[in-house]
Amino acid sequence: MDTPSRTRPDASIFGAPPSPEAAIPADALAAAAGITRAALERLVALELIETTSPGSGEFSPEMAARLRRMVRIHVSLGVNLMGAAIIVDLMERLDRLERR
Repeated sequence: MDTPSRTRPDASIFGAPPSPEAAIPADALAAAAGITRAALERLVALELIETTSPGSGEFSPEMAARLRRMVRIHVSLGVNLMGAAIIVDLMERLDRLERR
């Protein structure tokens, strides 16, 4: 007897998990951002950006956008990446407040 497929009970609350097609490999993200893979790994170790899941080596489009903002601020303003991450955090908070 086949059992019916079950969905997670929280699926309606949190939405579907991100599709694997949306995940961006670390090498591709580093190249697109114009940084080395080692620099990307350091940003992950410092928890300035996050992988889709621990140890996966893949990033969401949102993290890619965050990294692009950080690098743009780093290059245009001469701020180190830690400072750029702080600025991006503040910008994201402002964006959330404006949406409310």
